[in-house]
Amino acid sequence: MVNLMNRLRSFTALVCVFLLLAPLVAAQQPSSASPDSGASQPNAMASSGGWALTRPYYAPYVGPVNLANTGRIEALLRAGKLYLSLQDTVALALENNLDIELQRYGPQLADAGILRAKAGGLLRGVPSQVQSGPSSAGTGVGAGGQRGDATGISQSAASAASAFSSSGTVITQTGSTIPNLDPVVTGILRWAHTTNPQTSTLVTGTNSFINNSQLVSFNYQQGFTTGTAVTFGFANQSVSSNSLRAEINPSGSGSFTLNITQNLLQGFGRAVNERNIKIARNNREISDLVFRAQVITTVSAIINLYWDLVSFNEDVKVKQQALTLNEKLLSDNKKQVEIGTLAPIEIVRAEAEVARAQQDLTVAETRVLLQETILKNALSRTGVASPSISEARIICTDRMSAPGTEAIQPLQDLVADALQSRPELVQGRIQLQNSHIGLKGSRSQLLPVLNGFVSLANNGLAGDPNVYPPPPDYTRALPDPFFVGGFGTVLRQMFARNFPDYSAGIQLNIPLRNRQARADMTTDQLQIRQQEIGLRRLENQIRVEVQNALIGVQQARVAYQAALKSRVLQEQTLDAEQKKLALGASTIFNVILVQRDLAQAQSSEVNTLSAYSKAKVELGRVTSQTLSANNIVIDEAVRGTVSRPPSPLPSSGPI
Repeated sequence: MVNLMNRLRSFTALVCVFLLLAPLVAAQQPSSASPDSGASQPNAMASSGGWALTRPYYAPYVGPVNLANTGRIEALLRAGKLYLSLQDTVALALENNLDIELQRYGPQLADAGILRAKAGGLLRGVPSQVQSGPSSAGTGVGAGGQRGDATGISQSAASAASAFSSSGTVITQTGSTIPNLDPVVTGILRWAHTTNPQTSTLVTGTNSFINNSQLVSFNYQQGFTTGTAVTFGFANQSVSSNSLRAEINPSGSGSFTLNITQNLLQGFGRAVNERNIKIARNNREISDLVFRAQVITTVSAIINLYWDLVSFNEDVKVKQQALTLNEKLLSDNKKQVEIGTLAPIEIVRAEAEVARAQQDLTVAETRVLLQETILKNALSRTGVASPSISEARIICTDRMSAPGTEAIQPLQDLVADALQSRPELVQGRIQLQNSHIGLKGSRSQLLPVLNGFVSLANNGLAGDPNVYPPPPDYTRALPDPFFVGGFGTVLRQMFARNFPDYSAGIQLNIPLRNRQARADMTTDQLQIRQQEIGLRRLENQIRVEVQNALIGVQQARVAYQAALKSRVLQEQTLDAEQKKLALGASTIFNVILVQRDLAQAQSSEVNTLSAYSKAKVELGRVTSQTLSANNIVIDEAVRGTVSRPPSPLPSSGPI
C-alpha cells in the first residue's frame, strides 16, 4: 500500500510539473498570424482553449481548392455573348486565372517555412518559377520584329533570372548546426522486477535477491539561438526488495537536475543560429515578388490576347469587305458578258477571286474562334467546361487606337524605374542577401568546437525501516530518522539541497585539417560571386529590354502611320481604277490587282495597330508599370476579388 501511494504521489508530481510548464510550451506556438493558426481545425476539441496543449499535434487544416468562377463572368454574359472591355478582361484574369491562383499558395508556403525555421528546422525552398501566359492563335512575329510568345518575355531575361530560382525541395544545410528551438518534453513511467541469484549472503542476507522498482522521470529540453542548450530533469524511483541487511526498505529516491551547455566558438551567437529565420523571412518577401511577377506576366499576356482578338475581328471585317468587292466585280462582269461588252473568261477570273476571298475570310473567322477559346480558357477556372461560357461569343467593347502624340519618358528614366521595381531583379538582390546570411554559418563551422557546461543536481532519499528480520548472525542498526519518511521527505531534502551535486567545465574539439569546413566556405563564397555576376547580367539584360521595348514602340508607331497612309492611298487608287474601268481605260485584271493591294493595306493597318498596342504592353512589362497602367491593386490580386464593378452592358445588340 505504501509503495502504491508513493507511485501515485510521484505520478501526480509529474503531472503537476508538466502543467506548470505548459504555458511555456504554449508560448512557443505561433501567433494568430501564422499559417497554421489561421486555418480552422476540423476537430473542435483541438481548436478549443481547454485543449491548447493538444493543438500542435493535429494537422493544420488547409481548405480545398476553389475552382468556381467569380460572379463577374456571369454578369458579363447576355444572349449567348460575353461582352468584354479591357478592364473587365484584366479583372477576370485577376479573379479566375489559374496561373495566378497557383501562385497564391507561394506566400503561404513561405509562411510555413518561417514557422519551420523558428523551430530550428532546415530550410525548404519557395516556388519562384513564373508561368508564362497563353499565346494567341497563330502568333508569329511579335512587336518590334522579335519572334517569341504572346507575353513578349525574352528568353534571355528568363535565363538570367533562373540563377535565383529555388525549388520546393529540402535544401541541404551547410555551416554550423542550428539547435532545435522547439522545447521537447520527455517522460518515463516504468515498473521493473528483477530476481538475481547471489553467490554470497554478505551484502543482501539472502541467496536470491528480489528487487521491485518504479521509476517516474521527466525531462524538459530547450535550445536557444544564442547557442545555449538547457535540460531540466526530475526523477523519482521507489525500490522494495527482500534484502535482510538494508536499514531502509522500501525506499524512495529523487533528484532535480539542471544541465546548461553553451557554445563558445562554433555555433555561438544569434547571428549564426538565426540565419535560417532571417532567410525564411526573406523568402516570404521573395514569394510576394514572385506573385507580383506572375500577375504582371499573366496580365500582359491577357492584354495581348485581348488586342489580338480585336485585331482578328478587324481582320475579319477586312476580309468581308474584300469578299464584297470581289462579289460586286463578279456581278458586274456577268452583266457585261450578257450584253457582249466583256469576254466570258473574265467571269472565271472574277469567280477565282471570290473563291480566294472566301477562303481568306474562313481562315480569319476560324482564327477568331480559336482566339476566343484561348481567351475564355485564360479567364475561367473551369476553362470551357461550362456550356454557357464555351458557346458564348466574345464581343470586345474596346478598340485599338494610337494617340496623336506619343508621351514616353526619357530612356534613362525608364531604365531607372525598371532597375528599381522589376520583381525578378529585387528577388535576385534578396537571394544574394540570403547567401551572405548563410555564409555566417559556414564561417562559424571553421572554428573549433568549444563548449562550456554546468551541471547541477539535488538528491534525496527516504523510506521505511526494514520490516524483514535480520539474519541471525547480523545486528542491523536502526535507520537514521533523517531518512525515514515518504515522498514529502525526499522533496524536502531536494529543495533544501541536503545532497547537492555540481560540476562545470569546458570541452574542446579541434579538427586538425578541417577540410570539409574549408571546402564549404570556399564553395559558398564562389557561389556568391556567381550570383553577383548573374545579378549584373540581369541588370544589363533589363537595360537592353527597356531600350528594345522603347524602340519597338517607336517602330510600331511609325509602321502604323505608314500603313494608315498606304491604306488611304490604296482606297483612292481603287476608286480611280474603277472609274478608268468604267471609261474603258483600264482592265479587269488591273482592278483585281488594286483590290488585292487594298485588302493587304487594310490588313497591314490592322496588324501594325495591333503590334503598336502590344509594344506598349511590352514597354509596361519591362518597366514594371503594368499594374499601375491597368489600375491593379496588388492586395485585390492576392485576395482574388476585384472591387471594381463590371462594365455596364450595351443597351442593345453587339458592338
